[in-house]
Amino acid sequence: MLVTGGAGFIGSHVVDYYLSQKTDITVVDNLVTGRIENLRHNLDNPQLKFVMDSILNRQTMEPLIAEADLVYNLAAPVGVKFIMNHPVHTLLDNVRGIDCVLEYCNKYRKKVLVASSSEVYGRNLEFSTKGKSSLLNEDSVRVMGATSNHRWAYANTKAFDEFLALAYKKEFGLPVVVVRFFNIIGPRQTGDFGMVVPSFIKKALNNDSIEIYGTGTQTRTFFYVKDAISAMVGLMNLPAAYGEVYNIGGSDEISIIDLAKKVIQLTKSKSKIKVIDYKTAYGDGFEDMLRRTPDTAKLKKTINFTQYYHLDKMLLEIIQSVKKQLNAG
Repeated sequence: MLVTGGAGFIGSHVVDYYLSQKTDITVVDNLVTGRIENLRHNLDNPQLKFVMDSILNRQTMEPLIAEADLVYNLAAPVGVKFIMNHPVHTLLDNVRGIDCVLEYCNKYRKKVLVASSSEVYGRNLEFSTKGKSSLLNEDSVRVMGATSNHRWAYANTKAFDEFLALAYKKEFGLPVVVVRFFNIIGPRQTGDFGMVVPSFIKKALNNDSIEIYGTGTQTRTFFYVKDAISAMVGLMNLPAAYGEVYNIGGSDEISIIDLAKKVIQLTKSKSKIKVIDYKTAYGDGFEDMLRRTPDTAKLKKTINFTQYYHLDKMLLEIIQSVKKQLNAG
């Protein structure tokens, strides 16, 4: 199989799973947001081959896709900070990358998973008339902000990824599954690009101030990476899932300020919470969504999926992982 972005957080866990199944794996990653350290424990495995390159390099990608049986396309810029600081890179990499991957997957008739994002929903729940109980399902209307707000550039490129993937399925019968990730968390995730959980945990373990952007009242759900892998594998093993879009996310909704308080409690930290406005944190051109909560009924119905990890269990495992990193460093 081929895993693009396989040195990233989620990609490296995909590699772990498939190596445990004795699968030959090629990883392509340019290490812009991925880290070779995420693969370090597997680099001596003869079933793993690492190629440091961009998925925009067609001379690299065509033969790798041609020889694979299965492709996981996880390569993409990640993290709010990175996306806000590199808008051109974000736009071009997402659009040109998916064009390359899907063209060759279709040419050689390869099964492919395309990773999308809950960002594609934009500000939907702010305008929902269904009230607090409303959830985002795969057919929910997308509500984007103005083009002057760079936050929405990433959302629209991921939506383009989905449109193109589904177009290949409709026109050419390409066996493709699209998954929308809702705040996947777990060991190896870095806080360097704006991911709140690893950032909060590292700050708490060091008794440093935990910075919250906005008011902290915005809510999210979080989903453990091992559950996400189980969901992806289940979908890719089921031909009935081809040509479909699936939310992959959790059910435990929590405000960001309450998440910070929970992390402080679980780590027994002396950290204080510091609230910073969005403009100070990201500069001009940023908007946030107040809620982003998935409806995962379609996933559960399709593969009889059950979420194993819930919030406290996720956080405790990540805390132990970060402690080991800090002690080793």
